[in-house]
Amino acid sequence: MSELIEVRELTKEYDMGKITVHALNGINIEIKEGEFVAIMGPSGSGKSTLMHIIGCLDAATNGDYSLNNEEVSAIKKSKLAAIRNKQIGFVFQTFNLLPHLNVQKNVELPLMYSGYNKRKRTKMAKKVLAEVGLSDRLKHKPSELSGGQRQRVAIARAIVNNPSIILADEPTGNLDTSSGKDILSIFSELHEKGHTIIIVTHDQAVAKRANRIINIVDGLIKDGNIS
Repeated sequence: MSELIEVRELTKEYDMGKITVHALNGINIEIKEGEFVAIMGPSGSGKSTLMHIIGCLDAATNGDYSLNNEEVSAIKKSKLAAIRNKQIGFVFQTFNLLPHLNVQKNVELPLMYSGYNKRKRTKMAKKVLAEVGLSDRLKHKPSELSGGQRQRVAIARAIVNNPSIILADEPTGNLDTSSGKDILSIFSELHEKGHTIIIVTHDQAVAKRANRIINIVDGLIKDGNIS
C-alpha cells in the first residue's frame, strides 16, 4: 500500500482572548492507502482538530501535511474544495443533514457541486442509499428518521462521489448500541471495498473495529500500534 497521508511535526494553536490554546503539539502520522485507522483520545485531546486538518477543513499552524504526495499548504483553495468534495467523504456525530431536504436530495448535494446532471444525480443517490439499506426512505425528511437511519443517510452522502478517504468523527456518539454496531459494520464493508477509513472516537469498542489505533493525548501521539 502506498503512503496516502503523511503528517510531520504538525501543530495547531487557537487564540482565545489572552490565552493561546495548543490543540496539537507536534503530530507525526503516516496512513497508507486502504487502511482502517482509529484516532482515539479523551475529549479535548486534539483528535477532532487533527481530523479537520486531514480533511482540509482547517489548516495547521506549523508543520507539514502531505496528501497523495502533495503538500496541502501549497494547494490553491479552489483545488482544495474539489479535493474535499470528490476525494474525501465526511461523517459527523450530529449527521449534518439539511432538515428541509428529503433523504435523496441530501445525498445528491455533493453531486450537484460536482456538476452531475439531475438524471445522473438521482441514479447515483439511489444506488448508495440502497447500499446502506434506505431504498424505502428516499422521500422522507431527516426528522422522520431514527438516529441510525440519519447516520446511514450521512454515510450515503459521504460515499456518493466514491471518495478514496472517509473521515468519521464520533459516528456512533448519538446512537444506541444496536444502531452503532450497524453503522460500524457499514464502515467495515466500505473498508473491504478499498476505501481508506479514519474514525475519530473516544470509545474503545469503536476503535477496536479498526486495523490500527492511534492514541492522542494532550495534542501528542501516545502510540499508533496495530490493535
